[in-house]
Amino acid sequence: MSRLTVFEETAPQTAVLDTTEFETIASTLNGIGVRFERWEAREAFAADATQEDVLAAYRDEVERICAEGGYTTVDIIRVTEETPNKDAIRAKFLDEHTHSEDEVRFFIEGAGVFYLRVDGKVHMVLCEQNDLISVPANTTHWFDMGPDARLAAIRFFNNEAGWVPNFTESGIAKGFPTFEFMAA
Repeated sequence: MSRLTVFEETAPQTAVLDTTEFETIASTLNGIGVRFERWEAREAFAADATQEDVLAAYRDEVERICAEGGYTTVDIIRVTEETPNKDAIRAKFLDEHTHSEDEVRFFIEGAGVFYLRVDGKVHMVLCEQNDLISVPANTTHWFDMGPDARLAAIRFFNNEAGWVPNFTESGIAKGFPTFEFMAA
């Protein structure tokens, strides 16, 4: 179940909001410029489903998001138990960073936590299957896919070069609860 937990950035041990209500999650995130939607699952995909199979199943939604955001490239990222260097992939995005373009993900399976630092607060968003999140360009954030990462997501890009992380080196991420806290 999707979950939003909000902390003051200086008090990572005390939540000021903790909810699993979709409407509250969506309206709270919308208030900081983050889009959050839930799409209905069309089908369960086999582990060997191709990118084309997945994109065809969500064609209408993908075309709508591309048109609304001007996204020109769409692909699938999949992390499984067999993914090599899974720990290194997780570690890469555990530090606060920004991107020069939006970070848009639709979760097909599995889960991940986006941490968004906006206006003195950290919004921890547990995204699971059927969740779409769009983090605006230049929003400070980090991402945790958990120690036993298993996820697949559709990614939307204006320009893949814009998705390169620009690390803030703030160190703030180390003081906040991890994926395990959100998934509990």
